[in-house]
Amino acid sequence: MRKIQMVDLKGQYEHIKERIDTSISEVINATAFINGPEVHSLQKELEEYLDIKHVIPCANGTDALQIAMMGLGLKPGDEVITADFTFAATVEVIALLKLTPVLVDVELDSFNINPDAIRKAITPNTKAIVPVHLFGQAANMAAIMEIANEHGLYVIEDNAQGIGASYKFADGKGAKTGTIGHVSSTSFFPSKNLGCYGDGGAIFTNDDDLAHTIRGIVNHGMYKRYHHDVVGVNSRLDSIQAAVLRAKLPHLDQYNNARREAARKYNEAFKGVDRIIIPKVKGNNCETNETIICDTCNCHVFHQYTLRVVNTNRDALVKHLNAQGIPCGVYYPIPLHKQKAYMDARYDEADFPITNQLIKEVISLPMHTELDTEQIDFITKTVIDFVIQ
Repeated sequence: MRKIQMVDLKGQYEHIKERIDTSISEVINATAFINGPEVHSLQKELEEYLDIKHVIPCANGTDALQIAMMGLGLKPGDEVITADFTFAATVEVIALLKLTPVLVDVELDSFNINPDAIRKAITPNTKAIVPVHLFGQAANMAAIMEIANEHGLYVIEDNAQGIGASYKFADGKGAKTGTIGHVSSTSFFPSKNLGCYGDGGAIFTNDDDLAHTIRGIVNHGMYKRYHHDVVGVNSRLDSIQAAVLRAKLPHLDQYNNARREAARKYNEAFKGVDRIIIPKVKGNNCETNETIICDTCNCHVFHQYTLRVVNTNRDALVKHLNAQGIPCGVYYPIPLHKQKAYMDARYDEADFPITNQLIKEVISLPMHTELDTEQIDFITKTVIDFVIQ
């Protein structure tokens, strides 16, 4: 059996090696390292793939989220609602801009932000909502957009883990995640479903004026060289990373299908094991349940395959898997409202029952495009043997 890896980037590279090597060599030979032709071509290809008017590449996913908020003109003290159960970058940029983060609980079955919790958190100072498409599953965008429209709020999608996923509305219409809110950010960190070989990110929007503002922000506030019209930052995607992403983008749907197939095999193996709760694929108005992964709406692209283990010592399971040569992760072991940087007297533990439960139960197993049946069989048997002992 091949060595099991959490993410097998080398195995993925071997399939597209010739295209990758040629593309990188062409960038080096052209010496157009910043804002070169590869960056502009990637922008156009992503716009076509996502069916969105504007893609603005930038240096990384965290910058993308910060720049999106800067583009909207949010002011210090404005409240921004987001999920308590997610990676810190989501709340980090809110704090960096001296906005006021408002953390709310998530849904037990999807791990995504709970629309009812959003409603309860809205005040006259609320200006935006940041739903995170966590682990690759679309958040409940219909409900979130309805709330935003009722209260005149911006929706900033954090699509760092969900590129390629779709959301299907009740009327049957669908849209890619990252194209539904007012603006969206994504990350091209190497382990993402569409990852480069360094740092990278992008902002998406259909708003022409907002896109214009953001294009200035990413480049020191310049639209014309040495003319600084807005306060900006230095956040540009380099041409080598764009070349890598261009090589991978035509394979993104195939990559996501491979992840869903791996998830199916995991689900089948774990089905009926009482102490294991497999990921719930909510389906977004599709006929699906926890044992069926829907390819019709592509609502989950499995950036992570995250189980819940109950009546089991999760941390002991992590150690056992590692001892057997099986990498795994706990995403996330500490809720944001308990992180030293983001503690606030406003928060009441009673408002976070689901997050506080999830941090004790979740475990993410290897998930990538190169997983094979032999590896999955070994991983699932090792997990099952531990939890039923």
